[in-house]
Amino acid sequence: MSEPDSSTASHQNYRRSLGTISLTAVGLGSIIGSGWLFGAERAAKLAGPASILAWVIGAAVALTIALTYSELGSMFPKAGGMVRYGQYSHGSLAGYLAAWANWIAIVSVIPGEATASVQYMSSWHFGWAQGLFDGKELTLSGVALASVLLVVYFALNWFAITLFAKTNTAITVFKVVVPTLTAGALLFAHFDSAHFTDHGGFAPNGWSSVFTAVAVSGIVWAFNGFQSPLNLAGEARNPGKSLPKAVIGSILIALVIYVALQIAFLGAIPSADLSGGWSSLSYTSPLADLAIAWGMNWLALVLYADAFVSPSGTGMIYAATTSRMIHGVQENGHLPKIFGKVDAKTGIPRPALVLNLVVAFMFLAVFRGWGSLAEIVSVATVISYITGPVAVMSLRRLAPDLPRPVRLRAMPVIAPVAMVFGSLVLYWARWPLTGKVILLMAVGLPIWAWYELRKPFAELKPHLKAGAWMVAYLFVMAGVSWAGSADFGGHGYLPEGWDLLIVAAIGLAFYRWGVASSWANPSLDTVRREIAAEEAAKAASGTAEDVATSRV
Repeated sequence: MSEPDSSTASHQNYRRSLGTISLTAVGLGSIIGSGWLFGAERAAKLAGPASILAWVIGAAVALTIALTYSELGSMFPKAGGMVRYGQYSHGSLAGYLAAWANWIAIVSVIPGEATASVQYMSSWHFGWAQGLFDGKELTLSGVALASVLLVVYFALNWFAITLFAKTNTAITVFKVVVPTLTAGALLFAHFDSAHFTDHGGFAPNGWSSVFTAVAVSGIVWAFNGFQSPLNLAGEARNPGKSLPKAVIGSILIALVIYVALQIAFLGAIPSADLSGGWSSLSYTSPLADLAIAWGMNWLALVLYADAFVSPSGTGMIYAATTSRMIHGVQENGHLPKIFGKVDAKTGIPRPALVLNLVVAFMFLAVFRGWGSLAEIVSVATVISYITGPVAVMSLRRLAPDLPRPVRLRAMPVIAPVAMVFGSLVLYWARWPLTGKVILLMAVGLPIWAWYELRKPFAELKPHLKAGAWMVAYLFVMAGVSWAGSADFGGHGYLPEGWDLLIVAAIGLAFYRWGVASSWANPSLDTVRREIAAEEAAKAASGTAEDVATSRV
């Protein structure tokens, strides 16, 4: 019998121990992290009472895009799934750009969660705690404490996926109970309905501010957690059934919780704090500050405790999922082989964990505030989203024979709509933030070049041709953002209203180009053989069981 290659062997080391409940807990635990602690205030500052609609829009965007990834995840239940799909449909260039954007978006969440915990702690009435945050970013002592939390997140992932699953499910239960309790307590303590009509009306800063809130206030950051179950697909017991349930269920449950929190926050703000308008809000620990304002010290204590539990639970999940993503990038051929190793005893990709811990430290050193990290994460996330709609329809064209445990009849409509939504959110993030993050995408290209440009041009050419649409898309979107209406930070060359139609048209045009440029590249051939081998192994196992049963 021939030995399996290193890729197959490493995947055999993963433990398929996660069921629907565990995967839903992973998704929900990722979505309910630091976003619920800060998102309500940041969204209210931008959009006022209309921030309620921002959460609904954000959930609609996430759900539409998640449906495309659910089909892909069920087709390819492999570790780090989100970084693989573009490679299967378009080859190395588009696959690498999508993987780089996705990894940047996820790995930067981890220091963001640690930052959130420390920032909340800074409002404690202790001298040492108040010195952790200076009002804008963490101080050196705050960074040191956040670094300790990072080590804890990764240490919990170092030992075993079963420990991770049990710990995370328990933490997720706590994370759901506390936000629900907070929303109910604030609604009961004080609810001023006048806040929804006074101080500039329901949308005091215009509807453009609602869209911007979707992009940069932590809403995209929060709902991005839907992809965590997909990145753990290699450890799912029955990915065809459990993945879509976990992804969709976690988004819908979280939406109910976030909307309730936003409504409670809007109604509980003391009127004096709105004397300067919604944009004047400046809480250090928003929900805890409101609890104290209305004499609910017990709730403030619960919130201070949960400021460790919720972000830490999310940080722990993302430490797990990013290590699987690094494994996927390595198998795509863009990292050294050591990062594809999975410990045979524990089923943990430990070298990938170490790499992500180092990168998390780097992000923490550069971006010391939750808000600045939330903006980077959100825009990078949206860039990574655009390959899902293109890849799912490309693979329907290239590989209609591959098994699809999840196959939606409406996908030919859902996919282009998802592409339009992703393009609009990227535009809503406002110039120059969009340009900065698109530039950050270019920083990763030397790594791709190191591995790919050594190949003969005849071999590299189809990868370049198939990936050209994504490179062009990023440049065009940067240009449109720069030239866009002033409402979204642009230079006003595109009139208000028409700019959104132009962005939607651009999204549809690049969707068609992307699907048309897909090709049956070597990565798709490899995964096709792997799927065939797995199906053959299952059939052989079933035959052996039937023979054994007949003998009995």
